[in-house]
Amino acid sequence: MHGVAKKITMQKQEYTITVYTENQIGLLNRIAIIFSRRKINVESLNTSPSEVDSVHRFTIVVNETEDVVRKLCRQIEKQVEVLKAYYNTDEEIIWQEMALYKLPTSVIAENVKVERLLRQYGARAVVIRNDYTVFETTGHREEIDQLIRVFEKYGLIEFVRTARIAIIKGSSKFHEKLKKFEMKEPGESVIENEYLSENEKVFSM
Repeated sequence: MHGVAKKITMQKQEYTITVYTENQIGLLNRIAIIFSRRKINVESLNTSPSEVDSVHRFTIVVNETEDVVRKLCRQIEKQVEVLKAYYNTDEEIIWQEMALYKLPTSVIAENVKVERLLRQYGARAVVIRNDYTVFETTGHREEIDQLIRVFEKYGLIEFVRTARIAIIKGSSKFHEKLKKFEMKEPGESVIENEYLSENEKVFSM
């Protein structure tokens, strides 16, 4: 069993790293340096407020081995402003990306098949002009990429996609834990993430 577990750990796969911080000033650059020094490519990065005032959330997607991701989280947690860093597989999170597609309005007006495709992918119009129409859709990257390939046949003018946003499935009572983090004095010495070696128990409280 040990050999199998080690082999799985050494395989690269997609991980979502969630970092909770006290503020963002200068921190993004320092986190970026942690990745660049290790020559690790960031597939997606998003920053946003969290449900707790004064606590911000970084959502970072990488394709790496679990061992590398665990070490990355430990390095990130050494930053003074970082409260906690967690990592999860795609199966352990609920995630979405949003995309905007710009298409010629004439194609949409004249082609019934395009309208049927829009309904199939749940896309909705956000801007309609004489020369172009902008559609918005949300979903997983594979769904978004598939719609790009479809729209290319109809004269896709422009495309943009957001970074991933994600919620961890097992984050029961995590709001209360964040509130405790918020009350801690800034600059408190970092306690190593006791859950990093037991990823499945990260949010069991």
